[in-house]
Amino acid sequence: MEHTAAVGHGPVNALDNALRKALEGFYPQLREMKLLDYKVRVLTGRHGTGSRVRVLIESGDLKDKWGTVGVSENIIEASWQALADSIEFKLMRDKG
Repeated sequence: MEHTAAVGHGPVNALDNALRKALEGFYPQLREMKLLDYKVRVLTGRHGTGSRVRVLIESGDLKDKWGTVGVSENIIEASWQALADSIEFKLMRDKG
């Protein structure tokens, strides 16, 4: 089990930095991966600040670009889903 913490320019950047800090030692190819775009959309405004959000992340490396999505009432959870999926996609694509 790997435990780590990181700081950043806001909670999503700190989450991205912590993920990379924990994983890059095991998967050095993640160093070539960059977050290219980050967007948040409120799915419905009926519930005000309790509304579900969709986080869209575009990532890329030296070869390609790809997009991932996270959905939750919690913007950090939605960001985690999209970030984790982006990293998993990179690792699976490089493996195959």
